[in-house]
Amino acid sequence: GASAAPARAAAGAAPRCGLLGSAPMTIPMAAHSRMAPRTVVLTLTLLMGVQPVSTDLYLPALPTIARSLGATLAAAQFTLSALILAFGVGQLAAGPLSDRWGRRPMLLGGLGCYVVASLLAATAPSIGWLIAWRALQGLALAAVVTTARSIIRDLYEPLDGARVMSRALTGLGAIAVVGPLVGATVVTALDWHAVMLVLGLFGAVTLAFVTRTFEETVPQRDPRATHVATLLRNWWQIVRDPTFGAFALLGAASYSGLFVFLASSSFVFIDTLGISRAAYGAFASSQAFAYLLGTLLCRRLLGRHGLRVAVRIGAAFSLAGGTTMAALSLTGWHDVWAIMLPNWLFVLGHGIHQPCSQAGAIGPFPEKAGTAASLSGFAMMAAAFAIGLWLGHSFDGTVYPLTLTIGACGVAVAAIAWTLVERHGEVRRAAGST
Repeated sequence: GASAAPARAAAGAAPRCGLLGSAPMTIPMAAHSRMAPRTVVLTLTLLMGVQPVSTDLYLPALPTIARSLGATLAAAQFTLSALILAFGVGQLAAGPLSDRWGRRPMLLGGLGCYVVASLLAATAPSIGWLIAWRALQGLALAAVVTTARSIIRDLYEPLDGARVMSRALTGLGAIAVVGPLVGATVVTALDWHAVMLVLGLFGAVTLAFVTRTFEETVPQRDPRATHVATLLRNWWQIVRDPTFGAFALLGAASYSGLFVFLASSSFVFIDTLGISRAAYGAFASSQAFAYLLGTLLCRRLLGRHGLRVAVRIGAAFSLAGGTTMAALSLTGWHDVWAIMLPNWLFVLGHGIHQPCSQAGAIGPFPEKAGTAASLSGFAMMAAAFAIGLWLGHSFDGTVYPLTLTIGACGVAVAAIAWTLVERHGEVRRAAGST
């Protein structure tokens, strides 16, 4: 109402465009931030965008890397799994460090390390060295993405944070749409070394933007955040919170399904189903477009129904997509469309679950947002790494490891969304939080 408008203005209101031309709305932002709301969203888009650039743009190059470096498919796939493992483990340190030293130092250090790692990866003489530099990229990525998630809780309450996150992830979706096309074009016209240079270029542009525009968002640094006793106490408080557990498991299950496609689709589509790299890039981009639509739908659902209902609806997409893909493959329909049509449904659901799960997991812990973000991110990456190991050992030149695993992930997402999130999904400040 009119009486609330002055309070929103005093807090700093971030404009939010509605879905496909709906009336603009406002999202209250913490008063301690002096950055323009659009700058916050663009910053988050670039920071979160480093992750899909590191994976999606890289996908079309995986078969070429295996042949160029004389590596097995499992070894080439491990260049992606190593990044994911380092990303997951690195978040356990990145979150507390950002609570201790602030968001800006972590972003500058992480982005600088990412650029260096990309340049080293471009010159890797063997698959072993490429795995090592990709792992270093993953550690740098942990600092960047964990800090970006923490910024959301620094500036917004949980429901508003989910809305802002969905705006940033819409921009990330646009980056992901372009990424596979760029990757396929670069690896076809040049080689996989040039793909790594493109990753470094994106990191350098993001570093320059953050250096110029980003201002510290953490309300108060916690000098005890990295003390072992404090760290263990914070971890225990966070992991035993049922709201954190529900949303962290949801994010892990949904991302696992996405990672199955990231890790195995280039081999299945190019080597098993026989399509070109350019065609594969187009299909991978179409998946990113479905994700973008999911983030747009997420905004509408959050505005009308809140977190739990949005997650409930997203789970229906995840379940329908995953089980349909598995069923089609079991009936013997083995072609690109039998995978992509259901996968669009699964990824549409992921576009709803990702902003909801990230905001929901961090929401109860405003004073330790970095630590909560790190644990939530670790859960996602640990699940993805386990999936990567499974795919590396189970890939048999057929579509089944891809289709059946995504089917299982769809079932897991629905089970978590319709039980744990339904029961514990109302985000409140955790007991004992300050």
